Amino acid sequence: MTAPDPAPIRVLVCDDQALIRTGFTTIINAQPDLEVVAECGDGRAAVDLARTLHPDVVVMDVRMPVLDGIAATRLLASAGVEHPVKVLVVTTFNLDEYVYEALRAGASGFLLKDAPPAQLLYGIRAVATGAALLGPEVTRQLVGRYASRIRPAEQPRPETALTPRELEVLRLIADGRSNSEIAATLVISQETVKTYVSRILAKLNLRDRVQVVVYAYRHGLVT
Repeated sequence: MTAPDPAPIRVLVCDDQALIRTGFTTIINAQPDLEVVAECGDGRAAVDLARTLHPDVVVMDVRMPVLDGIAATRLLASAGVEHPVKVLVVTTFNLDEYVYEALRAGASGFLLKDAPPAQLLYGIRAVATGAALLGPEVTRQLVGRYASRIRPAEQPRPETALTPRELEVLRLIADGRSNSEIAATLVISQETVKTYVSRILAKLNLRDRVQVVVYAYRHGLVT
């Protein structure tokens, strides 16, 4: 008896240009493992629909009427949200400022609209599984560039929550190291690294490696 196919990844598409929404929806729905559950044209509608439909991923534009994509992302995915939604920001504007603000708002990834369809599909799948779409080194450099803007956190320092080895792994993640590089540095297996990463995310209530990097900067663990 064959196992049933897994449920498709449910996607909400938000863009103020109808033609782009239609294009994204067509590309996504052509995949057997993806499904667009709704589309909308402004950030406020995206927030309302996401809270009602609970999609796995929201594909979010930046510049939109009523509520922009950064503000909408903050309402859906920031650290203080009780039931955060994974957000993939897709925009025509290749500005570091937008990337930084999107990640600070809680987005799990960032793509340009001129990216090929395969990259959009990869991004949706990556974000849905909890991965950060930006590579570790890109993330570190990006957040590092704006580190002076990140206000120190008022929460207890992570030493109160993490073991010394977990703190060591956290610093290596924030330094842009991949799992294989962390394993080589600490002389442990990649499976052990994955276990440490999972524990760090759970203990600090973080969603992915992007948030780990921001957290490390906020708590002065890296400079």
